[in-house]
Amino acid sequence: MSEERWLITGALGCIGCWCCRQLVREGHPVVGFDLSDDRHRAELVMTPEEVSEVNYLHGDITELAAVERELERNGITHVIHLAAMLVPLAAADPPRGALVNVVGTVNMFEAVKRRGLAGLAYASSAAVYDRSDGTRVAEDADGHPINHYGVHKQANEGAARVYWRDDRVASVGLRPHVVYGPGRDHGMTAGPTLAMAAAAGGERYEIPFGGRAQFQYAADAARLFIEAARAPGEGAAVQNLGGPSEHVTDVIAAIEEVVPEAAGTITFAKDALLPLPEEMDAVNPVTTPLRDGVRETIEVLRAARA
Repeated sequence: MSEERWLITGALGCIGCWCCRQLVREGHPVVGFDLSDDRHRAELVMTPEEVSEVNYLHGDITELAAVERELERNGITHVIHLAAMLVPLAAADPPRGALVNVVGTVNMFEAVKRRGLAGLAYASSAAVYDRSDGTRVAEDADGHPINHYGVHKQANEGAARVYWRDDRVASVGLRPHVVYGPGRDHGMTAGPTLAMAAAAGGERYEIPFGGRAQFQYAADAARLFIEAARAPGEGAAVQNLGGPSEHVTDVIAAIEEVVPEAAGTITFAKDALLPLPEEMDAVNPVTTPLRDGVRETIEVLRAARA
């Protein structure tokens, strides 16, 4: 029997599904803890057999007792905490957003502390910063987030530091930038993937922002979360996810390379910029080149439409 037993919160979200896929393929028991029961993303990135290997549990991270119960019941050794209300949802309902994003994360730290677990990785975000002046943002730069979601993520990084100082709960927080790939169908930065889906279906689409960003393939992001949970070390580390800074026009060019008939049908909002830095210092490599990730994404989305 495997020595590793994993619990993934937000397991039916994009990165969560890719985490489940990698861990199942490695042969590890996986518990998927999610408030949703909608498996369409899981079914997009995994085979039916792989989906059936995940023990999906309907659960709410705002309920500490439920989290503790499942950690104990399933003999969990490693936790990846991804569950959250993303930027639009947190903006629409700030009290609920804070409950899920902040209290829910504190509950995960508290449950890990009580169980004495060593492997905890959690999702922070590039949203902890504000928009930069175009210069590369240092990993330890002070952030001044301009939306509720970014403030929530900043609070969670602070909670992680306190849990290490007071209780020696080690953790690694990772800050993704613009994640794309199969399953990335909602959130402030989902536009590039929605554009790929539109091209795969012969439809028009306008990406709702322009400018530059670090585009990170979902499979790479999942791999880095898994690596982080396996090697928390000591302290409350927080790391940016890296990758080359590319313009939205590079995404469109990559789409048109795969779907030549989409030329002119995918546009972007030239005057709308993300409230994020264009580029962040990072030690974590994202290994899939943009063109390869776009091609793989469109191939998966085309197959799903067939």
